[in-house]
Amino acid sequence: MLSPLLDDLARALATMPGIGRKTAQRLAIHLISQRPDAARGLVATLGTALDRIGHCQCCRNLTEEKLCGICRDTRRDDSVLCVVESPMDVVALEASGGFRGRYFVLFGRLSPIDGIGPDQLHFGQLESLVGEGVVREVILATNLTVEGEATAHYIAERLRTNEVKISRIAQGVPTGGELEYVDGQTLGLAIRGRAHY
Repeated sequence: MLSPLLDDLARALATMPGIGRKTAQRLAIHLISQRPDAARGLVATLGTALDRIGHCQCCRNLTEEKLCGICRDTRRDDSVLCVVESPMDVVALEASGGFRGRYFVLFGRLSPIDGIGPDQLHFGQLESLVGEGVVREVILATNLTVEGEATAHYIAERLRTNEVKISRIAQGVPTGGELEYVDGQTLGLAIRGRAHY
């Protein structure tokens, strides 16, 4: 049995993706008993990150600046916008090397049962961005889950009044799969072989 504070720490660690109860307990014990300096560094870095990291004003990705590095990069193709669910999807697509356009990060997917609707995903900001007239194609790269498909369909319907081509990644990405877990080569194929709405 853990002390109350170690138990609290383990419970906090278990809220992280991919960390179960036993792993959280091992991490808590390790950080406190074996690596106290590393734990203090982790706390300090986490505090700084929480204070300084916010959303990019253009794509909503995480950054310490007003605009993220991708949005500041003048070599990117402004006419192609890829809509993803999370920053990890941006990381995965960037690692694939198959996409050189811009992104819009939703930070979730439509889930009415969880109270996540268009406003929580900033669809208005997405529509404004597309409505500026620079974007010629929107690639819907939401995950191939029921919620991800519903989100892609909803976005496609809302953007249909704009004169943009709307496409959907499909080839190579398994149904029910999360983009962050798909290898780079498969993601590159999915971007190049995307389906059009």
